[in-house]
Amino acid sequence: QVQLVESGGGLVQPGGSLRLSCAFSGFAFSRYAMSWYRQTPGKEREQVATITSFGGSINYADSVKGRFTISRDNGKNTVYLEMNSLSFEDTAVYLCNAHWGPRAGGYDYWGQGTQVTVSS
Repeated sequence: QVQLVESGGGLVQPGGSLRLSCAFSGFAFSRYAMSWYRQTPGKEREQVATITSFGGSINYADSVKGRFTISRDNGKNTVYLEMNSLSFEDTAVYLCNAHWGPRAGGYDYWGQGTQVTVSS
């Protein structure tokens, strides 16, 4: 069983920065594609960023491109999301996802999420 635990969320002022962490418990972390999603009440869940192990492919949502950076440390079984130039629109619950297999189907594991609130 894979378990994911997010941390690093909190209250931040507009223009500020936060670094989120997602700790992966289980086997073969390096085989999983890791993603950050965010969810806001009344809005559709958004895939923010994804990073793979072999191949080193990284993708960002247009809404965060240039401001957020996803990275992973396979030795620590941890994925990070560095968030800069935060605005009110970035307020959401941020969820960590581990995926193995085809994009449609395969296996998915989710963390409980960490709240990020951008407010003055």
